[in-house]
Amino acid sequence: MLNSNLNKVSLSALPPLALYIHFPWCEKKCPYCDFNSHQIKEGKAGFDEARYINALIADLETELPNTWGRQVHSIFIGGGTPSLLSAEGMDQLLCAIRARVNLEPDAEITMEANPGSVEAEKFAGFAKAGINRVSLGIQSFQDEQLKALGRIHNGEEAKRAIEIALKHFKSVNLDLMYGLPKQTLEVAKADIETALSFKTPHLSFYNLTLEPNTYFASFPPNLPSEDEIDAIYEQNLDLLTKAGYQRYEVSAYAQKNQECKHNLNYWRFGDYIGIGAGAHGKVSYPDRITRQVRERQPEAYMAAMESKGNALIENREIEAKDLPFEFMLNTLRLTDGVDTSTFSERTGLPLSVISKGLNEASKKGLLDENPSRLKATELGIRYLNNLQEMFLD
Repeated sequence: MLNSNLNKVSLSALPPLALYIHFPWCEKKCPYCDFNSHQIKEGKAGFDEARYINALIADLETELPNTWGRQVHSIFIGGGTPSLLSAEGMDQLLCAIRARVNLEPDAEITMEANPGSVEAEKFAGFAKAGINRVSLGIQSFQDEQLKALGRIHNGEEAKRAIEIALKHFKSVNLDLMYGLPKQTLEVAKADIETALSFKTPHLSFYNLTLEPNTYFASFPPNLPSEDEIDAIYEQNLDLLTKAGYQRYEVSAYAQKNQECKHNLNYWRFGDYIGIGAGAHGKVSYPDRITRQVRERQPEAYMAAMESKGNALIENREIEAKDLPFEFMLNTLRLTDGVDTSTFSERTGLPLSVISKGLNEASKKGLLDENPSRLKATELGIRYLNNLQEMFLD
């Protein structure tokens, strides 16, 4: 529980600002996916790229008065499958962004890509447009597992996509899953060893979860037991550590100085403009912190931008009483935590409002007792949900 003495939000300085761009289409909707992604319908001409890019640019312009003068430190283009965009379309979009915002020189610009949609010439075009980091949704290198996950690529295509990406981009991330249907300890080990053989700077390692409103939630596959999943996790964590990857967030591993800057900004409770269908944003002001949500359906989003010049369906101020939980929900995911002073800097509230939660978590061994850090212990990371709930009002 939180101390009831909550003060009015008062920020001494605004946090770093990033830009998130959502691309809502994919070639095939995966049965485990709960993201805002929409399968391109058969017999249709794909999607109207020019119309969507125009909507994105107009959407960004609506946010300029809210972030005027602030520098954008990173861009993340997620989906869906953003790599379905043409290289020319990506260049048009990034040029328009540079003309409108103060983008940090050498800013990290990430694009998510599906290995099944990777083409060498197209990747060269994306790199020329300004993409310098790519995140590949590999999930597994085993054909049987990929088929069970509904992926459109096979193991060989995954390897080829990594090789192409390494030739064109400064940084490459591989998304891998564990706890897959019928996955054994040996198969999981083969996946992680294959991934490590490419020596990419960054790896994301997620446990497959059955999210509500997905096909897998309605028709659950045959998954390993909890004990088997724990064994896979411990085995692969050991392999990653021995290969020189540092776990810096619950599901993120990086070689030295190769952490994802954009995601670090999320976890440190930084700000981000969110444009595109279904995109979420967080923007701070000296006296308040707001969240926005856009129209979820691509057609409704584009139509709203064209007819009203705005696609917001939610634009609300976060209540002061909710800020502590939102802050801790993010920052406790970081294995090194954050400086204690960051709490007041990013929420505009005194640290005293969470004193009860801090004391309770420390007594249970879930929170590091170092007074200068807000950092989960190894036990706290393992029982992260329980730790985070201690900061609910």
